[in-house]
Amino acid sequence: MARYYYDDEFPVYISTAERRRKAEREASKLKGAFPVVISGTRIAKTFWGKSWCQNLERYSDYANRLPRGRTYVRSGCVVDLQISSAVVKARVSGSRLYDVEVKVSPIPDQRWKAVCVDCAGAIESLVELLEGRFSKLTMERLCRQKTGLFPTPSELKFDCSCPDSARMCKHIAAVLYGIGARLDEKPELLFTLRKVDQQGLITNASQRMTKPKTNKVLENQNLSELFDIEIVEPKRRKGK
Repeated sequence: MARYYYDDEFPVYISTAERRRKAEREASKLKGAFPVVISGTRIAKTFWGKSWCQNLERYSDYANRLPRGRTYVRSGCVVDLQISSAVVKARVSGSRLYDVEVKVSPIPDQRWKAVCVDCAGAIESLVELLEGRFSKLTMERLCRQKTGLFPTPSELKFDCSCPDSARMCKHIAAVLYGIGARLDEKPELLFTLRKVDQQGLITNASQRMTKPKTNKVLENQNLSELFDIEIVEPKRRKGK
């Protein structure tokens, strides 16, 4: 059984399955909702999603509230989550439907330039970047605490419509984990959220990319899937 707070004052016990059914009913009432759906036991499975969640768990400020947030997001309680430039807006199903907003500070220009310089030549394509396919050294630089891509507690501001007076309530914690799950699906949203251009990480490698290596050339099929366009093979001349 899972503990559930009715009106955030009196504890009531309900099953996770019932909590999920309630969240699904709430989501069905919302137009244009983009719920967070977790399949399996892991919230995130890819490099960007897992790195976001691991970054959250580095900070002792969040330790007391994160477990409840994990339970809520796994139960499907984040019934809508929208990521835009420097802000995340979400709705979380609790004893009622709560509005959550998470503001994320943009990465300072000097910090972003330092990241790009340090990663110069190590990331050779947009596909490689979004799929998180690079060296351990590059991964460590991108995820470096305070000077990497992921926010510190001081770079996050929260607001929730629930009556919980804590700086981070369980609804906010659920949304923070929900961001990690969303980055599994669309890792480019991290760059939107931090207000930086992911192209900066591969610009310095552009000259190297003009001489494609056999194992780095993208197939037309991959290009079609990435950019959602149809690539037509050039017609061969007769006799060729």
